[in-house]
Amino acid sequence: MPSSDLRSPSPMHSLTLPAPLTLRRLLAVSRPALWVNTVGPLVVGLWLTGRLWTLEPGLLALLAYLTLPFNLLIYGLNDLADREEDAVSARKGGWQGARLRPGEGGPLLRAVWLLNLPLLAVLGLLLPPAALAALLLSALLFAAYSVPPVRLKARPFLDGLSNVAYALPLALPALALGDPVPALPLAALMAYAVGKHAFDAAQDVPADRAAGVRTVATTLGVRGTALYALGWFGLAGALLWPVSRLTALALWGVCGGLALALHRSPTPARAAQLYPLSILSPWLVGTVAGVPLVYLLARGLWP
Repeated sequence: MPSSDLRSPSPMHSLTLPAPLTLRRLLAVSRPALWVNTVGPLVVGLWLTGRLWTLEPGLLALLAYLTLPFNLLIYGLNDLADREEDAVSARKGGWQGARLRPGEGGPLLRAVWLLNLPLLAVLGLLLPPAALAALLLSALLFAAYSVPPVRLKARPFLDGLSNVAYALPLALPALALGDPVPALPLAALMAYAVGKHAFDAAQDVPADRAAGVRTVATTLGVRGTALYALGWFGLAGALLWPVSRLTALALWGVCGGLALALHRSPTPARAAQLYPLSILSPWLVGTVAGVPLVYLLARGLWP
């Protein structure tokens, strides 16, 4: 344990472990601005079952789990693994992600396990095996993204492909309720997640290169990354077209527009300027998708 994590020894030479992190600090690490990426797919999955307001205990527990606990697993492990890159990243230390302080590593890792393992055990009792397996697969992919020796973040193209984990919560309501999994929306969300990962990684090219981390963005460069993201956004819209043309058009307009804007001015600085709009993209596309879906559900027209 680093000496900075220890308090002054007593005459008995006893050591005191670092104090647990405050709830406020844990919330900062979990990046509440990004919770929509885990909670949103679950809610959309409920919409697609036609039972948005169900009070099924397993789904309510899932909804709670996909807030602080699951996001602390995603971003807490990421921040622990990325301390070197984060130290030179101008966007860390605020709403876009925490910059860990000396002595916070051990308490953060303990908090991740204490908030996740017991809740996963409870969900194991509440959910059918298929739903639990999908949730565990998502958690394992997120852990593999950050944690050595796998560390998919440092494996170009696998880094983005592993982000299909963000889409898996969309399947959980169907798996929990015994309904058919909405295959096209699930595949579209997977494609969107891969494209969005690449787009968002473009702003981190200088920090990642300085730290010697190879990502899809450092491999393709900013211009190539913009085209790569555009291709995935195009595929996502095409998969949505048979389900909702309006949603497909919204995705192409919002996300495709962001990728084209970055392609016209392919710099990390421009990517950072566009990043807040990327954060809003799930809200914008989700609103366009949600309004007609709620109308169809209210009229009893949703199949």
